[in-house]
Amino acid sequence: MEGNFANLVSELRTLRKGRGLYVGQISDRVGPALREVCGVVEGDGPAEIRRKVADRLETLAQGLPEDLRVTLMAAFGIDREARLPFYQDRVRWAAERIHRDDRTARRRIDEGIDRIAELAASLLSGSGPSPSEASATGWHTDELKISLALDQPVPEVFELRRVVAERDHLSELDLAMTLTSDPERAVPVHVEELAVDVFYGGTLIKKTLESKDRFGLVLALPDELHREDRYDFALRYRVPNGQMQPHFVCVPKHRTDYFELRVRFDLDKLPDRIWRLADAFQRDVDDPTPAGDTLWSNVAGEVRTVFRQLTPGRAYGIRWSSPDGPY
Repeated sequence: MEGNFANLVSELRTLRKGRGLYVGQISDRVGPALREVCGVVEGDGPAEIRRKVADRLETLAQGLPEDLRVTLMAAFGIDREARLPFYQDRVRWAAERIHRDDRTARRRIDEGIDRIAELAASLLSGSGPSPSEASATGWHTDELKISLALDQPVPEVFELRRVVAERDHLSELDLAMTLTSDPERAVPVHVEELAVDVFYGGTLIKKTLESKDRFGLVLALPDELHREDRYDFALRYRVPNGQMQPHFVCVPKHRTDYFELRVRFDLDKLPDRIWRLADAFQRDVDDPTPAGDTLWSNVAGEVRTVFRQLTPGRAYGIRWSSPDGPY
């Protein structure tokens, strides 16, 4: 493992130079250890190499502290806003983002490289969990079904989820919900703005604001689960005081095998266009130039899409455009 770690650190430090992942000769920059970790095979072209390396690095970085993750995504040019031509420019961008000086940002990048090299080395040696399992907290999602109703006085989300326990004596589930409220609103989001009802499957014992718009929830189970147990629960979310921006995505923290999304639009406010988002970067959800396959609502104003084997940290769902703005 020590040899793999040293090789990965060396290759990652080489990769961050110049334009990072967007250097012209990307195939020459990605060494053998990094190729193995990222699943790069002979015959992959530059675009495929960039995609595979970016996907794996972003997944490995998901469990890191925020400052390490931000600086790493900038160092390699994975963050769209940090795709600057020189490494020093990206360091400066990262320093501003974490409110530190350039020297501190460089140290954070070096520390982040060491941490993801450790994770990647454990994959090569077979001694650690896969990236999709690295952030697991004792359970994963077997099936997630979301119904979003936009034809109600306030947007409502119904969540039906089946989880699988990965250890014995599992008594609580840590969940999260992010509000897609207007980014220009002057008043910050408050914890009271998200109404949560448990329809069945447990008791909500905690609701906190983890960031400026992400809520952390803890569902206490009526009985302990044991390894391989499957368990169903249902929740309803409402946002009485907010406006919903024109997208809804699932960004799983843990392994998720199946995700079904149904959205019911108001027939008087049908979108001009609907895009399906799959395996997208979370920041791309708000990109001014939407991308993705086009979906069409039926005569009832409903659209349905399904995703399988979701990658933790990536976004899956839909976004839409409407002349009437947010819901």
